[in-house]
Amino acid sequence: MTSLLSPAARTTSATALAAALLAASDEWLPRVQYRESSRWTGLLPPEEAADLVDPALHDDLAAAQVWLLTWLPGQGTPLHDHGGSAGAFAVVGGVLTEDVVGGRPGTVREAATELWAGRVRPFGPHHVHRVTNRGTLPAVSVHAYTPRLSLMNSYRLEAGTLLRTGTEQAGVDW
Repeated sequence: MTSLLSPAARTTSATALAAALLAASDEWLPRVQYRESSRWTGLLPPEEAADLVDPALHDDLAAAQVWLLTWLPGQGTPLHDHGGSAGAFAVVGGVLTEDVVGGRPGTVREAATELWAGRVRPFGPHHVHRVTNRGTLPAVSVHAYTPRLSLMNSYRLEAGTLLRTGTEQAGVDW
């Protein structure tokens, strides 16, 4: 049966990948690093990720991109989207805070949620958020994006309006 949903709208496969890689974290955790100056990010090659997940997820993995991230206390992202990619992230260790923005123009507000180790957070292709380690211990997360990230837009919230402040492109800015 052919799916009527575009790949960007398929958050289930990204969620399944993030959950499967969370369950296999003992296999990839030795590769993560921590940096005082900024978050550490590492791309997990599809062939290496395939060895860690159920073969039923291999087709989803082929269309996805997987990133490993570490967060020291105080490290975080600006408000951003994923350029039309849907996805999910799983907190492997520590606690992360996600600030999500939403609402009609002029009434956009932020809402914060604490995400503890073991939590998987799916999101759609138009999701705007900020993720921060507001705790006192390092945190680790694994992120799956479908389709692969090609760009990310950054934003600021001003007087209830979300304003785009920049765009980063894959292969150029990261």
